[in-house]
Amino acid sequence: MSIIYEPKGRAREYAPLAANLYTGCSHGCKYCYVPKILEKSPEEYRKAEPRQNILEELENDCKKYYASEKYVQLCFVGDPYDLVDQEFEITRLALKLFLKYKIPVSILTKGGSRVLRDIDIFEQFGEHIIVGQTFTFWDKEKSVKWEPYASLQQDRIHALRILKQNGIRTWASFEPVIEPEETLKIMEHALPYLDYIKVGKLNHFEEIENKIDWHKFAIDVIRLLNESGKPFYLKKDLREIAGVDNMLTPEQKDPDGMKVKPFSHHKFEEKKLTLF
Repeated sequence: MSIIYEPKGRAREYAPLAANLYTGCSHGCKYCYVPKILEKSPEEYRKAEPRQNILEELENDCKKYYASEKYVQLCFVGDPYDLVDQEFEITRLALKLFLKYKIPVSILTKGGSRVLRDIDIFEQFGEHIIVGQTFTFWDKEKSVKWEPYASLQQDRIHALRILKQNGIRTWASFEPVIEPEETLKIMEHALPYLDYIKVGKLNHFEEIENKIDWHKFAIDVIRLLNESGKPFYLKKDLREIAGVDNMLTPEQKDPDGMKVKPFSHHKFEEKKLTLF
């Protein structure tokens, strides 16, 4: 069973490689489309647990991807800092494997300050890791309504601030966009603690999507991010519906614009690594 894989379609706009550590996600986000893909009910999907033989299978893949030029993102299915990861700590063990086999990593989570328990490992990666948070609603009630068991957005910003203070590169995904004003408000608060930004739209909710002025939202985002001087990427779906391609630089339309530096490549020497 392969754990590390090349994402396709919209997912490819986030990372060249990916790995999923858990079978579900306990955050219970109302907009999540993954249960349908996996043919599970939302309730079933919330019962997250480690994938079968995850560490053994992951190490087999890591040997194949030793000193990869491409980074691996955690995760598309589930969340690397899901509530259940506090019990199993699979993400920490996976990070040790990536470090051992010199594979650069990108993390994307709604776990907020839960990421801070692995800050010692992030520091060992140095410039070979970037740690990100997903943002949706600044308003706490709306955040809880749509993402009932994820951390609050303010906690996610707090985590970014601590990571930056410790010299760890950070990024954020602003997607899905359900209320543009909320997204822009979070963006303003998070920008000081970000090294890179990706912005998308809302999909799979036509009733809400059709009421949003995507052109105005995209222009507001471009203006804000250009003024900040921070590098960013506008996802294809948003660019197309908003009609703003001519307002963006090639870098701002490049899905591989976010860089995670590869480790230097030299002959691999097998070393024992204590995971437990």
